[in-house]
Amino acid sequence: MKKLAFILFLLPAILLSQDDLLSELEENATIDKTVNAAFKGLKVVNFESTKLANSRELYFIVAHRFGTVKNGIDDFFGLDNAVTQIKFIYGVNEWLNLGAARSSFMKKYGLHAKYRIIRQTEGKFPFTLVGYHLATVNTALDEELFTNLEFGDRLTYTTQVLLSRKISENFSVLLAPTYIHENLATRSTITGEDEEVSVFDEENDQIAVGVGGRYKLTKRWSINVDYGLHLNRNSNSSFKNPLSIGVDLETGGHVFQMHFTNAQAMFEEGFIIQGQGDWGDGDFFFGFNLSRVF
Repeated sequence: MKKLAFILFLLPAILLSQDDLLSELEENATIDKTVNAAFKGLKVVNFESTKLANSRELYFIVAHRFGTVKNGIDDFFGLDNAVTQIKFIYGVNEWLNLGAARSSFMKKYGLHAKYRIIRQTEGKFPFTLVGYHLATVNTALDEELFTNLEFGDRLTYTTQVLLSRKISENFSVLLAPTYIHENLATRSTITGEDEEVSVFDEENDQIAVGVGGRYKLTKRWSINVDYGLHLNRNSNSSFKNPLSIGVDLETGGHVFQMHFTNAQAMFEEGFIIQGQGDWGDGDFFFGFNLSRVF
């Protein structure tokens, strides 16, 4: 009886001390309000997203762009004229990625760095901000066509500021101001019924703005769209601004992206300033990006 009375006497003190301890733990707890997974793929469609490979992750990416669907069955809706890009991306740490790629389109090689500056955080910062830099070498330039061609003429540099915002659990948007410097910015275009070839020069420094978005349909499926507006294209140019529409399928260790686009090139300077297809004429390309994480 004495023991029972003693326990009943101590019970209020025990309960009060537990409440005090829980309150202290709650006060000292750090709540992570970082917003993640605005995009599941490293690219929206053509444009880079703000997603990075995690530390020590190695991505192997195979990207295909088939030929134009405009010719129909003659070339099996473009499947006879595919171009391919092979890319490796390594997560040096949680905020820095380095990558290398080779594209059969113009036989280009590229090196890039992508780094996160700040993440979207509830109540603190409304966007995720990422920097992206790319250098490419065009090995297909003809030395007989371009006299006095030097190695530096083959180089092109791209710099992008990538801003994304996850507006809701299902909807994310991207803004990508872009600066491209081409050491050799000479173009040629075929005009008239006699198919004359006219040659003109673009500005070496070119400016564009990319926009994109992702809408999550289910746990594994999403629809993605991106568009690039070239701001100082030469008026003689026959190239078009790139518009791309596709879907993402997340399956285990990789994301499979299928899409239609009016730009067959896959490096930034290719699809932004040399998109050759016209959606209005049914001149666009089917493609996909397949990534595998190691």
